[in-house]
Amino acid sequence: MAYDEHLGDRIHQIISSKNVPFYAKKMMGGLVFMVNDKMCCGTHIDKKYGDSLLMAKIGVDTYDQEIHKEECLPMDFTGRPMKGYIFITPEGFDLDTDLDYWVTKAVDYNKSQYQKP
Repeated sequence: MAYDEHLGDRIHQIISSKNVPFYAKKMMGGLVFMVNDKMCCGTHIDKKYGDSLLMAKIGVDTYDQEIHKEECLPMDFTGRPMKGYIFITPEGFDLDTDLDYWVTKAVDYNKSQYQKP
């Protein structure tokens, strides 16, 4: 298992409450939630960090506001951080309210970028 199934279930419940079309897909060694057929958020166990990380696509502007938080890391798979994507350590999503904060940011960004007419 390359991701935390319990965290995946928690993310699924939050996105389900948002009334947006979504599905889960195993990719990048973890579980990614696709909203409007676009990558939105997900989880995987990071080998360097040694624990589960939450991934959220929050956009460049929000990234610049949030990256300075202690629980936030650049999303970096290749040696170059991906613009607009962020990793959150367990300290930033252990509480349901904290996880809801990040998943909501990702879903809201997704909706703002990919709304269908």
